[in-house]
Amino acid sequence: MKHFLIMLFGVLFVTGCGVGSYSISSGSADESYLSFTCENRFEIYVTVDGKDYNVETVKTKQWKNKRNIKKTVQNTIVIFPGKHQITVNQGGEILYSKQIFVSSGEHRVIDL
Repeated sequence: MKHFLIMLFGVLFVTGCGVGSYSISSGSADESYLSFTCENRFEIYVTVDGKDYNVETVKTKQWKNKRNIKKTVQNTIVIFPGKHQITVNQGGEILYSKQIFVSSGEHRVIDL
């Protein structure tokens, strides 16, 4: 009987610790990225769903497959995931116009 009471108190003591609920959140922001590559580096005007951006292209030989483009304000546009209408202009000429879908956290590289 004495052993039973000691075990009962031991179990109650151990299970009584850490009462409450815990919440842990982690992960990346709900953002997607657009960058543009070309043989030469030049300024382009990009329209994403009616909003205009002024960015530069990334030289193709500086960017290689399986290597990430360094995301900077000059060469990367931050957008929300989903479907977007993209139009790229340079000197009044349309270089690219397409509707695309980007996933959360995706960095879409468009070759001009």
